[in-house]
Amino acid sequence: MRVALIHDWLTGLRGGERVLDELAHLFPDADLYTLVHVPGSTTTRIDSLRIHTSPLQRWSGSARHYRELLPLLPWAIRQLRLDGYDLVISVHHAMAKAARIAPGTPHLCYCLTPMRYAWDAVDVYLGHGLRRAAAAPLLAALRRFDRRTAGPDQVTKVVAISEYVRGRVLRHWKREASIVYPPVDVDAFRPDGLPPDDFYLLVGAFVPYKRADLAIETFGRTGRRLVVVGDGPQRAALERGAPRNVEFLGRVPEPELARLYARCRALVYPQEEDFGIAALEAQASGRPVIAFRRGGAVETVRMLDGPPDTARDATGIGFDAQTPDSLAEAVHRFEEAEPYFDAKLIRTHAERFSVPRFRDEFLREVHALLDARGVAAPDATVG
Repeated sequence: MRVALIHDWLTGLRGGERVLDELAHLFPDADLYTLVHVPGSTTTRIDSLRIHTSPLQRWSGSARHYRELLPLLPWAIRQLRLDGYDLVISVHHAMAKAARIAPGTPHLCYCLTPMRYAWDAVDVYLGHGLRRAAAAPLLAALRRFDRRTAGPDQVTKVVAISEYVRGRVLRHWKREASIVYPPVDVDAFRPDGLPPDDFYLLVGAFVPYKRADLAIETFGRTGRRLVVVGDGPQRAALERGAPRNVEFLGRVPEPELARLYARCRALVYPQEEDFGIAALEAQASGRPVIAFRRGGAVETVRMLDGPPDTARDATGIGFDAQTPDSLAEAVHRFEEAEPYFDAKLIRTHAERFSVPRFRDEFLREVHALLDARGVAAPDATVG
């Protein structure tokens, strides 16, 4: 059975690429299609697949500036033509589901999110001024394209990564979706059994919706130590304006990240995330999460809703507004409840999102799709 995988772009290792790595494990003989590929930027398992790229690959600046090519991306993804396959699986957050797929081919779209910058995050990326007005025709075109290429003639089945994303799929694409939570390598992150060090941790890619600016401003006011891990387009500006109690480490190797998770007092999670793997990596390390109470965090963090001593049954603290005052108040509530959090319970909660659970649930969705089409299921590696 011939299987094809589609991913938007392969330029770094983030949550979507970790999902793709698991699909490369399940379907090691698959072909992989993508807009742009930077060898060595993801995993050896992904790089070992037969990779087909769009015409954008021929432009030397595409690896760094693909976001600025947004007007060209619908054209570029339609240059990828997938013929002769028995099953197509797209890992989608921008364009992946829209590649040209031979009529009648079963296509499962694993939806990380409908195109964020065209729908729910327009204000974050463009604001409300002249730039937003100038982009209005492009946004309208992107929305039409996104909805048109989500129809049942293009996508046979939609599987969303969370209840939050399932709601957005219904709202923007008018499609129903089932849910399979993404894989979290909980075995790579564990409690170390020691009292935490005196710092909070922020982990992520520095793009507007991640709201690293909110965490940095808040901790500048409180004076608490904040360690920042990650990289992205906003890093230089954030670092220039950061107070002395905020320390930037850039990207760190996974063993060092695991140590930081286990040593921090709590992970600060100020964004509205579609799912949020970092929040579960921290919980796998036995550490609580201080999270904005919207998006995927509502599903992945068991937030304290009672007095401090009830934190024995919680895995984190929520805050209701993306403002420094709201986040600072959540930090204060966390410190009151900190002695009551149970690292073992937090770890057990995170184990519900493990890699073996993802593999089993995802293959179940594949088999259901193929059974409905009268197609034999593909061979897959499940160990």
